[in-house]
Amino acid sequence: MIERPRDVYVVDAVRTPFGRYGGALAGVRPDDLAAGVLRALVDRSPGLDPARIDDVLLGNANGAGEDNRDVARMAVLLAGLPVSVPGATVNRLCGSGMEAVIQAARAIALGDASIAVAGGVESMSRAPWVLPKPERAFPAKDQQLYSTTLGWRMVNPRMPGEWTIPLGESAELVGAKYAVSRESQDAFALDSHRNAARAWSEGLYAGEVVPVEGVELTRDEGIRDNTSLDALAKLKPAFTADGTITAGNASPLNDGAAALLLADEDGLAAIGREPLARVRAAAVTGIEPQFFGLGPVDAIRKVLDKTAVAPGDLHTIELNEAYAAQALACLAALPELDPELVNPRGGAIAIGHPLGASGARITGAVAHQLAAAGSGTGLAALCIGVGQGLALVLDR
Repeated sequence: MIERPRDVYVVDAVRTPFGRYGGALAGVRPDDLAAGVLRALVDRSPGLDPARIDDVLLGNANGAGEDNRDVARMAVLLAGLPVSVPGATVNRLCGSGMEAVIQAARAIALGDASIAVAGGVESMSRAPWVLPKPERAFPAKDQQLYSTTLGWRMVNPRMPGEWTIPLGESAELVGAKYAVSRESQDAFALDSHRNAARAWSEGLYAGEVVPVEGVELTRDEGIRDNTSLDALAKLKPAFTADGTITAGNASPLNDGAAALLLADEDGLAAIGREPLARVRAAAVTGIEPQFFGLGPVDAIRKVLDKTAVAPGDLHTIELNEAYAAQALACLAALPELDPELVNPRGGAIAIGHPLGASGARITGAVAHQLAAAGSGTGLAALCIGVGQGLALVLDR
């Protein structure tokens, strides 16, 4: 037993460029995407003996196709790591990648591990259709296929109907609750694209994004450099006839992977690298499923209270942009946060939202931003389908 929790450090963080649905990464299996970021982490730390990795935890939201049977362990083997390195896959839907980081950090803090890898992966392009088994053999009626790409499927009839509406309709409810206008959503989306494009042009992702073997994709595929408010305003509502959410102010469907190397002080010494940041604390909360987009609000309040970090002490914030309406509603509910600090290098509307990877992406983004600044405190948070919120504080 240890007398007090150990400090946990983010030694490194990498991700693939995120591909569009059916785009450049659609031909790459999710276990290969995950193996690629694991291999990159090891290669970037020559002092790391891979056999010293105590565990690999990866988030994955769907797990219905080539990412089945514990994609984390498959990625370990495909990456050529020693067979002694274990792997486990975790699922908290959109928060899965961050959940993996939190669980790995917790294991290190408690002394169950010294060095761990955590991250996430999703190929929404390759998510299969699934066919449930019939209740009895040789059914005479047609059988229904379900897409596993996104959202509810095979819904339990005992669930209240208002809980199981499509995610886009839920985001419309959240936007309406806080009177988020179509114009403000489009402006938010435009900023996401501009910030992401600027970050890439200034080389801010050079130390973070690693290539995918066999694929010519040099940056996130969904960034629209030339979009405008006029172009965004011409898009039709995607979910309700009189709605405000469009394909332009919502995150797209994507493919990608991300991973972080975590260690305690003994692990740091063994690796021989200066860490990017330190993990301070995390918080998770639940909310009514139809208002899932507001999940980060209480999670952020909870983690800031836990760490005694005042909103004014934050240097950077990564708030996952599932929808502009949802992100703006969270900021309206948290007026103490400075919106100028949010997603300075672009967010999911431009970069993409491969479900299992996004939590790891934004956590790694905060770590890299703190390292670039040399000091400070950062916050990462996501909304989660079925009504949850997850938040994490890092510092340097």
